[in-house]
Amino acid sequence: MSDSATAGGIGSGAGDGTRAVRAGLPEPVKYEPTLPGPVFAAHFHLPGDATGPYKYGRDENPTWTHLERAIGELEAPGRDDVETLVFASGMAAISSVLFSQLRAGDVAVLPDDGYQVLPLVREQLEAYGIEVRTAPTGGDAQLDLLDGARLLWIETPSNPGLDVCDVRRLADAAHARGALVAVDNTLASPLGQRPLELGADFSVASGTKQLTGHGDVLLGYVAGSDATAMAAVRRWRKVVGAIPGPMEAWLAHRSIATLQLRVDRQNATALTLAQVLRDRDVITGLRYPGLPDDPSHKIASQQMRRYGCVISFTLPTRARAERFLDALRLVDDATSFGGVRSTAERRRRWGGDAVPEGFVRLSVGAEDPEDLVADVLRALDESAR
Repeated sequence: MSDSATAGGIGSGAGDGTRAVRAGLPEPVKYEPTLPGPVFAAHFHLPGDATGPYKYGRDENPTWTHLERAIGELEAPGRDDVETLVFASGMAAISSVLFSQLRAGDVAVLPDDGYQVLPLVREQLEAYGIEVRTAPTGGDAQLDLLDGARLLWIETPSNPGLDVCDVRRLADAAHARGALVAVDNTLASPLGQRPLELGADFSVASGTKQLTGHGDVLLGYVAGSDATAMAAVRRWRKVVGAIPGPMEAWLAHRSIATLQLRVDRQNATALTLAQVLRDRDVITGLRYPGLPDDPSHKIASQQMRRYGCVISFTLPTRARAERFLDALRLVDDATSFGGVRSTAERRRRWGGDAVPEGFVRLSVGAEDPEDLVADVLRALDESAR
């Protein structure tokens, strides 16, 4: 990020709110907007030799540049050795790391309780001659699979089970064996966790979720400090063409300005709701890393600055879960998470998660806490009838 100086000169010690509202802004120019509008261009004027920052729309775009700088300042404040690349979706970002770093004969270690598309990723990796080993997130179980590995993929907290692993411990062990380490930081967001500070080589996330927070943008990103590895990620993006549109990139950058406000509200309400749900006998398997008695709380409190906006729990049956979701009025029955409007869903309906039929993932939005809690409790009561 050596070229990522921003207006106001944000220092590494600035607060999260200050950083979020200023991140990625260009130096001020008289009569120009503080955040330039999206640049819609398939090509740029390019007389003579093909030099300069912008040549063709699949390679670079000024709107991406501002957004990449902004994300980099959140993921790795004060560092000038971190590069960030944005993608068309979170899966495009995930794929860019896996398929740019792995070759036939390599070994990849993945979580077996992560995002429900990972089993499809495993099938594709194995089709290319890559050995895939899997273990649960909890208990740092992936440690036992690292011998001979080329890349360790960590997802913490895991989605949807909300288990947490020790990133630094796993990263140190992987590096000692010559493996690269990538962390899916989607559920935590860069305000909840900074994987690069914990020893990871890549911090990868879906910007579709809490980073942008309005449910109107598909986006992904990869941040990393290894120049060679990031050059391979950039080349993969160019070859595959997994690029975001300029409007999506601009909307994402605009949304980041409110990230700290949204995250703090959502995290506080999530903890309040989790505390209330803990006392409901109908609920089993309640998970939220911010609860002091949660199995993941100890390690989460050591490496996370905020615990996230997602709660998970199980209702006795599929029918009970569906009645609960149908009775909610302030919570949309929808997939994804991290938005300003609360959402919940029965995750088993997708078929990719090894969870009970009545398992519910609930993403807390920015509604008034007392209103959201009342709506959830009312829906629980109504679902019993």
